[in-house]
Amino acid sequence: MVVILVVDDSATDRTRIAGLLSRMEGYAVRTAAGGAEAMEIVDTTAIDLVLTDLQMPEVDGLELVRDLRRNHADVPVVLMTGTGSEEIAVQAMKAGAANYVNKTSGPQWLRENIERVLAAQGEIQSHKELLKNLRHDDYEFLLENDRGLMASTARFLRQAAQATGLCADSDLPRLGIAMEEALLNACLHGNLELDSALREGDGDQFNELARERSSRQPWMDRRVTVRASISPQQFKIEITDDGPGFDPSCLPDPTDPENLLKPHGRGIMMIRLFLDEVQWNERGNRVTMVKNANPS
Repeated sequence: MVVILVVDDSATDRTRIAGLLSRMEGYAVRTAAGGAEAMEIVDTTAIDLVLTDLQMPEVDGLELVRDLRRNHADVPVVLMTGTGSEEIAVQAMKAGAANYVNKTSGPQWLRENIERVLAAQGEIQSHKELLKNLRHDDYEFLLENDRGLMASTARFLRQAAQATGLCADSDLPRLGIAMEEALLNACLHGNLELDSALREGDGDQFNELARERSSRQPWMDRRVTVRASISPQQFKIEITDDGPGFDPSCLPDPTDPENLLKPHGRGIMMIRLFLDEVQWNERGNRVTMVKNANPS
């Protein structure tokens, strides 16, 4: 049973989110009305993931993220963002939060993002010893347009990065999520040419169009090419799709707090926050991302 701690000073929001999670199979839910109470619970109880609001009196979400990073680095944090919390959310992502969801997100989108973080964290621990002797490796993949395949590839490469000791374990879920976001962008927005705006609401229209285009021309024959080079000094990955591309210069700055809650650019924001270098080619169908080793 996965134990999730929901932290929110609003009793209404706290009860609503806890209720949503409690109805999902496999989750046990604890709640806290603020950051100070949350830290006491994590100090004394086995918690698998913290889902926290940002704007709270006394100890806010940003301070909670920083405290967990210092004292419980193995407990990932997912932020709940809302209007007015954009600036602190960006700071919290930089400080170590693994992901974020809008407070008004539907149950499926909430579960999807929580499970991605939990999967990343769980596999980090299980593969820590298995791959600890890897010192350098190069990989190349040619992937069909399957979301599950994108997630599996991100997990595999994250495990390879973990084995080299490139970065702290607490940074690995963020690296994995950044890769998965980039791979999903290539698959869904590059090859299948899906608009992020279709994700609004329950997302059914987005998912249906993704299934339809995956089996129709010209989209079905497009592939995602992945090349990665991994060493204790640097992780470098190049992701190329067969879509028409886009003009990267036209992208709004996703790290600008004003853009945090917009449907477009969510993945790009996390990619830029979690990696050291991010560059697109002129056509806009290839992204190259670099994560350098943590300073000694």
